[in-house]
Amino acid sequence: MLDEFLTFINNKNLINSSDKVLLAVSGGMDSVVMCDLFSKAKIDFAIAHCNFGLRGEESNEDETFVKKLSIKYKVPFFVTTFQTAEFAENEKVSIQMAARVLRYQWFEKLRTQHQFDYIATAHHQNDVLETVLLNLTKGTGIAGMHGIQIKNGVIIRPIWFAEKEQIFDYVVENQIIWREDSSNESNKYQRNLIRNEVVPLLKQINPNLEQTIQQTVERIAAVEEIFYQEIEMLRKQIVWSDGKVFFVNYKAIQTLSQPIVKLTELLKPFNFTYQQCQEIFASFDKEPGRTFLSPTHELVKDRTELVITLKNLTSFESRVIEANDTKVRTDSFQLDFEVFDRPEDYKVPTAKKYACLDADKVRFPLQLRKYKEGDWFCPLGMNKKKLISDFLTDQKVPLNLKKETYLLTSNGSTMWVVNQRVDDRFKVTDKTTRILLIECFS
Repeated sequence: MLDEFLTFINNKNLINSSDKVLLAVSGGMDSVVMCDLFSKAKIDFAIAHCNFGLRGEESNEDETFVKKLSIKYKVPFFVTTFQTAEFAENEKVSIQMAARVLRYQWFEKLRTQHQFDYIATAHHQNDVLETVLLNLTKGTGIAGMHGIQIKNGVIIRPIWFAEKEQIFDYVVENQIIWREDSSNESNKYQRNLIRNEVVPLLKQINPNLEQTIQQTVERIAAVEEIFYQEIEMLRKQIVWSDGKVFFVNYKAIQTLSQPIVKLTELLKPFNFTYQQCQEIFASFDKEPGRTFLSPTHELVKDRTELVITLKNLTSFESRVIEANDTKVRTDSFQLDFEVFDRPEDYKVPTAKKYACLDADKVRFPLQLRKYKEGDWFCPLGMNKKKLISDFLTDQKVPLNLKKETYLLTSNGSTMWVVNQRVDDRFKVTDKTTRILLIECFS
């Protein structure tokens, strides 16, 4: 199997000799075999394990087992624990979807932080078959017909070529120990029902079912490649981003053939379903402000665009800023602070990313927090109060971006609506002698 593994990753150009790979390891037979193959192939790898907290002590024993596996192979080990059931309930998604969202977000965070080139999962031919059948049962587009891809961006499946029997023969031959997940026997999970009941029946009709599906998947993938070339051309024309927020020109979508199908593909990276895309399309001729939620993102139908932002899976806590602080970081941006004597010829910067304030009017400590309903300030150039919600509406800020608006306050008073406008009460005047300059880096 090692030779077949090496041939597969070379033929599919999955990994180069200099690549670092993060292996998603549950402790089950498939992921343990993947570890052993990577070790014997002398590929640079690390192990990441998710404890989903769904099987009590058994989950903790899995974590301990995988940690020992990392010691055996002398590779770095990363582990995290998720409150999966709570997340699924809060986000109104299935346990399986919750686990998928949580683990892939964490894997990507690890990959970026530790500069891994790829994330490898231990999906194989039987997983491909089960996925195709499950997708057909639930309803699917063209992507669902290819099952699990060999390579999808930075996600690779290096044992995709193998069948379950081949993997089992490998563990027997090499005397490899693994952890058996007791939940695999329970048909309350849809995939298990497909695996335990449906596939054996279909194999009575076609004993070579896995190989047949593999050939079908390869043919569909070829058709899919042609289709996605058109989708990617469309994406470049009507989707753009500032790095954190995505915008889609929905007016252009209304002119397309099969608009809902194409909208579904454009919104797939944000985890919106086909049924949701039907509803989103129906909203195009209605008033702006309609909101749609996926497990990971929030979409608002604005005046001319769809505005898509990442949902807040964790709430932002306010930050206290002392007089000697020069930098404050959040997950979304960084603020740099500088106090200096005002030069005679100083020109106040007008870009929204700057707050240029009279330092003697500022009282520390400052507070950085999210805007909430009822907050007000005196916008620069005005000498009266204005609700920040009304100000943001006047600035045509979409609803989901309003929720991501931050305020910098001094002694309870708003000094700056970050990246929007400063408060008139704190502005630089002819009498200003010291300046507090704040710059926001997104």
